[in-house]
Amino acid sequence: MAESTLRAAQIAQTLGRELRGPDRDITGPGTLEDAGPESISFLANPKYVSQLSETSAGTIIVHADQADKAPHGAALIVSPNPYLDFARVLVMFMKPQGEFKGISPDARIAPDAVLGKDCTVYPFVFIGPRAKIGDRTVLFPGVYVGEDCELGEDIIVYPNAVFMAGTRIGANTIIHAGVVLGADGFGFVPGAGGIEKIPQVGIVSIGKSVEIGANSTIDRAALGETRVGDGTKIDNLVQLGHNVRMGKDCLIVSQVGISGSTHVGDRVTMAGQVGISGHLHIGSGATIGPKSGVARDIPENETVGGAPAVERGTYMRTLALMPKFPDMYKRLGQLEKELAKLKEELAAKP
Repeated sequence: MAESTLRAAQIAQTLGRELRGPDRDITGPGTLEDAGPESISFLANPKYVSQLSETSAGTIIVHADQADKAPHGAALIVSPNPYLDFARVLVMFMKPQGEFKGISPDARIAPDAVLGKDCTVYPFVFIGPRAKIGDRTVLFPGVYVGEDCELGEDIIVYPNAVFMAGTRIGANTIIHAGVVLGADGFGFVPGAGGIEKIPQVGIVSIGKSVEIGANSTIDRAALGETRVGDGTKIDNLVQLGHNVRMGKDCLIVSQVGISGSTHVGDRVTMAGQVGISGHLHIGSGATIGPKSGVARDIPENETVGGAPAVERGTYMRTLALMPKFPDMYKRLGQLEKELAKLKEELAAKP
């Protein structure tokens, strides 16, 4: 559990930042609007600079360009990236969820499963045959770990997550409630007697330091593995189909759906409700705007949007023109009538 009170100088030293003004006690974080004398806050967006001069926060993380606008007497931690440093401060004050420690006698653990040192296994967890759980990993109630699963060290798995047989998860990963890893991929083929199921015999492999949001699902591969690379962050309600290969440090926002056998490079960002067709290649560094429908390969570092997705500049110009479409349609109709009349007049001339 984090300390209940810290000093501004202590935080500045931990962050490796300069402290300007007095040292102060800090009991917790807060917004500029709501923070008090023993709170720490931050200013990252210039839109809220007016709140800086009015805040009661005793300690503020601020960029050097904005430091002169802070109230007199405040302790200032000067940072080139206040938002990032404030996130690190939140870790200092964050109270971890769950206080149970040890292995509950109400958990069901196969005799040949292997648990590392200092694991926490809550009541009603199931750990199947030959599963391996790394040191200090925490499994909340209702977690299902299927046979031959391998979970690394320092993983947190929140309630009712399901890992089907053979799933592999790298160290320092966070799996939120209701996640399902390793359900069958959507593989079917029409046959003489109807639609037949294609067995899905691959696995799901999750890299290190990944976070997967609540109720997201990643299907096992038909053959081989469905893979998510190190450092990737996946929001709630995301679906990855079988044999998807996703690279490192991607940001996948809620309600994204990626169809089977699509390869996603490193550092790709997909905004909310993006839909990706199967067997595509999304290049490293690409950004896909919200509600986009992608039916073609996206080159590296390209930003696209729309349905179907097009180059960002084209998409933005189209958005700007959309409110003018009704008037443009009306004017086009009038021009067509005038053109038809002019043709008639020209045809009537000798």
